Amino acid sequence: MAKTVVVIPTYNEIGSIAGVTQRVLAAEPGVEVLIVDDNSPDGTGQLADDLAADDIRIHVIHRTEKNGLGAAYAAGFRWALQRDYDFVVEMDADGSHQPEELPRLTALLRDGADMAIGTRWIPGGVIKNWPAYRKLISRSGTAYARIMLQSKLHDLTSGYRGFRADSLRTIDFGTVNSQGYCFQIELAWLFERSGGTIGEFPITFVERAEGVSKMSTGIVVEALAKVTSWGLASMVGRAPEPLRLPAARSTP
Repeated sequence: MAKTVVVIPTYNEIGSIAGVTQRVLAAEPGVEVLIVDDNSPDGTGQLADDLAADDIRIHVIHRTEKNGLGAAYAAGFRWALQRDYDFVVEMDADGSHQPEELPRLTALLRDGADMAIGTRWIPGGVIKNWPAYRKLISRSGTAYARIMLQSKLHDLTSGYRGFRADSLRTIDFGTVNSQGYCFQIELAWLFERSGGTIGEFPITFVERAEGVSKMSTGIVVEALAKVTSWGLASMVGRAPEPLRLPAARSTP
């Protein structure tokens, strides 16, 4: 059985993190959880410690400041890659991603995918409780990124995704400098340009019921600016060098 860790960044998610964590642990045998808390003032970090004290499958990293989703994931990935996990998974803490869909994600990794993405914008994908303008913004942003980056992926910003650990080790996180949701775009683009195998599967995305969204104008501006910059650099042959991914292999 492949050993899997689900990395969950948190900032003020005290209302949802316990439920999401328990659902993850119930979703697949052998899975573990790493909570990466950015010094949440609402007590999320302390709750995470309490959860970890009660269950050896739960681990916690405390960061001293809130400096972006990308940095939180990079810290979680480094922690995971220092240990003997086969798969490393990303998931939001707010309940928008359904832990019960985790077995479908890891199945793609076991079949040899370097990266698996839970996708909203393919047949079977469902979004619940989003107004029409949110869907329009998300789809428009995804379409723009696909055009600029010449990507075939259908949901570049999805935060429900997983990686084979040996493929994730090829990334120098010191060169991945996106801090907001653009981190998701950059990571997917690196894998795609490297010719890695990427599997997509449809997910049900549910708008958060607890807490406040972390999306901001600054995050949107960062994504647009970086996608435009990468796209133009790629057109003139100055895009970053692709990753050197290991040969794919099946995992029990």
